[in-house]
Formats: sequence, C-alpha cells, structure tokens
Amino acid sequence: MRIFYRKVFSAVAISVLIGVLIVVLMTPRFFTSWEGIVKVWPSVLMSILYTFALGEGNGWLNSYLNRYVRWIDQPVKRLILGIVVMFLYSGAVILLIEFVVGKLVWETRCQCTLTWDDYYLKNLYLPLAITVVITTFLSSRKFLFEWRRSAIEAERFKNDYLASQYQSLKDQVNPHFLFNSLNTLTYLVYEDQDQAAQFVKKLSEVYRYVLDTREREAVALDEELAFVRSYVFLQKIRFETALQVEIVVPNEKSYQIPPLALQMLLENAIKHNELSDERPLRISISVEDEVYLVVENSVQPKEVREASSGIGLANIQARYAYLTEKEVTVTRENQHFIVKLPLLRIERERVSSKATTMSTES
Repeated sequence: MRIFYRKVFSAVAISVLIGVLIVVLMTPRFFTSWEGIVKVWPSVLMSILYTFALGEGNGWLNSYLNRYVRWIDQPVKRLILGIVVMFLYSGAVILLIEFVVGKLVWETRCQCTLTWDDYYLKNLYLPLAITVVITTFLSSRKFLFEWRRSAIEAERFKNDYLASQYQSLKDQVNPHFLFNSLNTLTYLVYEDQDQAAQFVKKLSEVYRYVLDTREREAVALDEELAFVRSYVFLQKIRFETALQVEIVVPNEKSYQIPPLALQMLLENAIKHNELSDERPLRISISVEDEVYLVVENSVQPKEVREASSGIGLANIQARYAYLTEKEVTVTRENQHFIVKLPLLRIERERVSSKATTMSTES
C-alpha cells in the first residue's frame, strides 16, 4: 500500500506542476499580480485535472490494451483500438471536467448559463488536440521500444539456439575421430608393434589437441595444421606411399578456422577413395587469395563404398554458419574434389559484434 500511495502522490504532484506550467505559458500576463492569479485559478484547476485524468487515464488504458493486443503482433488493430479508446475517453473526460468546473465556478462568476455551442464544445478541441499529440508520441515510443525489445530477444534466442546446435555438432566430432583412430590402432597392433607404439604416442598428442579445443569455437590455423601434420603421420604409418599430403600455407598465424575441420576433410577423403601404391591419394592444402583455405584431393572412388555417418561436410558447413556469413564451397572438377574453407578472424569479429550490441542496447 505504501508503494501505491507513493505512486499516487507522485502522479498528482507531476500533474499539478505540468498543469500550472501550461497555463503560465499560455497566459503569462495573469501571473504578474495576485488579482490576475485569482482570475485565472479556475483555468489552472482545469489544466491540472486535464493533466491528471487524461495522462493517467490514457496511460492505464494503453497498458490494459497492451495486455491483450500487442503492438508487435497486431499493430494495425492496436493502432485503431488505441485511437478509438483515446478519443472516446478523452472527449468524455474533457466534457465532464468542463461541465463540473463550468457549473461550479464560471456560471457563478458570470451569473449566466453556459451553452454547449459557445462553451463546452468550443473548449473541447484544444485539450483534445494536445492529448492526441502527446498520446501519439507516447504510443509511437512504446511501439519502437516493443519492436526493439522483440528484435533483441529474437537475436538472443537465435544466438542461443545456434550456440547449442554448434556445441552439439562439436560433441559429435570427438567420438567419431576416436572410433576411427582405434580402428587404425587395432590394425597396426597385428601388423607392426613398433609402429603401433609410435602410433599410440602420436595418438595421445592428437587426442590431447582434440580435448584442448573442445570448448573453442575457432583455433589458430597454425595450431590446426600442427594437429593435421600429426594426424597425417598416423595415417601414413598405415598407408605409407599410398597417401601423399602437401601443405603449402604461408602466414599461418594470421587466420583461424573451426577446430578439427581439416581433419574431417582428410578423414573423408581417405574414407571414400581408393588408396594404393599404384594410385596414391593426393591431398593438397593451400591458401587462395588470403580468403579461403583450399583442400583438394584426387577422386578415385572405392568399388565398395563404406557407409557414411552423415556428419562430414554438413558438420563443417553448420559450424561455419554459426561463426560467419561466409559459406563453405564444395566443387568437383576434372576428377578433383575441392573444398574451400573461409579463413576467419574470430576475435576481431566477436569484438565488433559485442560493440554493436552494446551500442544497440545503450
């Protein structure tokens, strides 16, 4: 109750201040003497009543309408309802105040009877026009704030959704990579125990990288390439000269990419193509125009294709869609399969995005 009384007192105080100020601005000559103030006090009273009844009443009615007809959901309907309600309420309140003050004060002063045409309707238009202007301004402001809030909430929801999707995509990479690595290790244990020991050592280094980058959206390109070189070493233990990988990437520290993206492309190339000493699988990794990281491999499909898990390229494309508007391009030209990964500068993009968000919300 204390809060309620405080709000009422505040509304009355503001109405008195605004009501007096309006009359002073419209008829300043009456406030140069006490006699002038006595003459104009009914106008001050009416101004205060207008300010309180129209301001608080229209504000309450707008809040009531906003509960059932939101500006964002039904703007046209909300606009029409707001106009109709404002005119009906404001017109009725103005006429009521004029009638009460006119009967109790003005008719007593002039010893006459006020008529509708000469007094009540004539004095209706100015306060109604002021009410329309103020209410239009406040309604426009409310609409813009509602639209801005909805836009921010939609963007946050989108970012939260994409972040959860991105995390689920990253979580799929680790077991997929481990499963294939263990298959390779199982093969090597029976073929060459010394190589199997080297494989275990390199595998521990590789999987440490996988664990270290689990929570990261992007990694420096030189980190990813160091990981890929270790991964290639593991694969060449098994395939020897049947796998040939060339990496030509200058200025590696200037760029970033999603972690394990290169490894997945290499793994897919090895999985879906025939490898032999007579027909080695050739894979090249290079930079194009400092915009794309290009991964190209020769196409020599296996006679019996392995079942695909469906992660591969779709996973990489989905992660890039979360990080940037630049698209991953996939082409096949003259028995060559080419994937172009956009080179990112995540930290700079994140800082710019945060600055934009802070500017929008301030």
